[in-house]
Amino acid sequence: MAEEKEKGEEETLVPEEQYLTSGVHIGTRQKTADMKAFIYKVRNDGLYIIDIRKTDERIKLAAKFLAKYEPTQILVVSVRQYGQKPIQEFARCTGAKAIPGRFIPGTLTNPNIDTFMEPDIIILTDPLVDSQALAEARSIGIPVIALCDTNNELKYVDLAVPTNNKGRRALALVYWLLAREYLKERGDIKSNEDFKPSVEDFEAEI
Repeated sequence: MAEEKEKGEEETLVPEEQYLTSGVHIGTRQKTADMKAFIYKVRNDGLYIIDIRKTDERIKLAAKFLAKYEPTQILVVSVRQYGQKPIQEFARCTGAKAIPGRFIPGTLTNPNIDTFMEPDIIILTDPLVDSQALAEARSIGIPVIALCDTNNELKYVDLAVPTNNKGRRALALVYWLLAREYLKERGDIKSNEDFKPSVEDFEAEI
C-alpha cells in the first residue's frame, strides 16, 4: 500500500494541511470554463473549492519554467493589496523585478516613460485586476504566468497556477513556494532548509 502511494502520489511541496490552513483552496462563487479542470468540488454554500494537488503541480511547473530565465528578466506584478508584500519579497529573494500597486500604462510598451522596462516573462497575481500588465505583455509577446482563482479566464495566460488569489495567507504561501522552488531549480539553493525566509515574511499586514 505504501509502495502504491509512492508510485502514484508525488510528495507535495508543503504538507497538504498547510495549503488548507492558508486558504489556498478557497475559490469564489463563480466558475469559468477555463478553470473547471482545477476545481475539486463546490460547497453547499456555492463556493468553488480548488484542487490543492493541482496547485502544487502548477507551482512546480511554474518554477521549472521560470528557471530558464535570469532573475532580472522576470517581472512580477500585483495591483491587489494583499499581493504587494509577497511580490516584493519574491523579488528580494530571487533578484526579480516587482511592481506593487498601480501598473503605469506604457511600462512595457512605451520606451519614453521613466518606468519603462523590458522583461522576458511576467507573473501576474490576478489577470483580472492586473489587466493592463496582461494586455501589454500580450502586445510585446512575452510569456505570462498568472495566479488564477475560479473566476478567472485564461485568455493570454500561458501558465495558470490555480489558487485563491485574494487571500493574504494564500498569496504569501504561493509566492514563498515559487521563490523557494525557483531558487532550487536554478541551483542557487540545494534544499528547502537553505531557504531562510519564512512564509510569514511574505505575508502582507492586515
